[in-house]
Amino acid sequence: MRFEELDIPEQLRRGIEAQGFTELTEVQEQAIPLALEGRDIAAQAQTGTGKTAAFIISLYTRLMNSSSSAGKQPRALVIAPTRELVAQIASDAEGLTADSPITMKAVYGGVDYDKQRQALAAGVDVIVATPGRLIDYAKQKVFNFSKIEVLVIDEADRMFDMGFIQDLRFILRRLPEYDKRQTMLYSATLSPRVMELAYDFMNDPVKIQVEPEQVTGADIEQVVYHVGRSEKIPFLLGLLQGQMAGGKVMVFANTKRETEYVTSALRENGHRAALISGDLNQPKRMRILQDFKDAKLDVLVATDVASRGIHIDDVTHVVNYDVPQDPEDYVHRIGRTARAGATGLAIMFADEELVYNLPPIEECIGHKIPHDVPMEEMFRWDFKRPRRQKRRPAPAPRGKKGSAPSKTAGSGKGGVRPKPAPRRRRNPKDNEPRT
Repeated sequence: MRFEELDIPEQLRRGIEAQGFTELTEVQEQAIPLALEGRDIAAQAQTGTGKTAAFIISLYTRLMNSSSSAGKQPRALVIAPTRELVAQIASDAEGLTADSPITMKAVYGGVDYDKQRQALAAGVDVIVATPGRLIDYAKQKVFNFSKIEVLVIDEADRMFDMGFIQDLRFILRRLPEYDKRQTMLYSATLSPRVMELAYDFMNDPVKIQVEPEQVTGADIEQVVYHVGRSEKIPFLLGLLQGQMAGGKVMVFANTKRETEYVTSALRENGHRAALISGDLNQPKRMRILQDFKDAKLDVLVATDVASRGIHIDDVTHVVNYDVPQDPEDYVHRIGRTARAGATGLAIMFADEELVYNLPPIEECIGHKIPHDVPMEEMFRWDFKRPRRQKRRPAPAPRGKKGSAPSKTAGSGKGGVRPKPAPRRRRNPKDNEPRT
């Protein structure tokens, strides 16, 4: 099906053409016609499948065809779990709706609080937001939810994973009744808890589900290499010099500490690498992502906080440096490649500690991943070893201000100095010879 066959406003049609879209993806072909009819939708779809365009086109078509007026109150709400995803949805919407009279504002933490507040107070038609910052402004009565005509919940499964479900329910209970608005829910998996949310707050939703064998995308080649934990850095460096040379690479590890070690190793050995994790402030995150998009970086190292919401079309390789513990994280990680019709390669390092996470992943995606043992020439052994940063010990407890630290019993450092044992009085008879 082609976009020109859809009954959508001309302004949207021009935006779609400007983005170079001609044919609908599978998710778009199933979801958009139903949404244009006003139906509620619960769709299983990963990032990279065109789901963002699906709900943006549907949402804007409804608002542009509607004659209702909401004054300064928002008419549509898009809720997403991460700042990166909110920013990406807003960016995609701007590209598709440049000629539209509908106004939109992205709302998320880590950026100027007062500017966002002022923009909402002035009035916008569409809010794209993370739950926390949205609730903050709503409680201050900067705006209200009474005029919402369309609600989109993106990556609903991640809302549960990140602990946002209570925030989401807080918002849903303050919206117009489910039969007075249209709701579209998108999720990587339509798990029982996601469907329970759908049935509680949606109006007889139509369920759209991608077949299991398509969960990870047909254009992503996948392979698992069995390597020892101590071999992972030389193997990664060897791949970057070999089959991944010249590519745009994302590397995922399970912990922030491991991402720091990998990033240090890459930099020590001449690669332009940076890491993105949950404790970075938002401006720095956005700057790193932009550098990666602009090819100022070759490798982006990330924890799973970055596996969703990053939309970079030309990522050629995804490396699972660690086998993820959650199968759904694997799906989201490798979804960073093979976007917008391109192909991609997803490589996973299965070491002796994490190899046991593989069977649940293969069960989730519906097929076995090809396994291999790397050849010796694929490693780079002449590399500079980075130092793992030692964790700093907790500071010793101090006494009152101005007092010197006391000493610990038995150690001679820190803590409380033990009282000396009482001296035993000398008995004169001790020196008398025994008889």
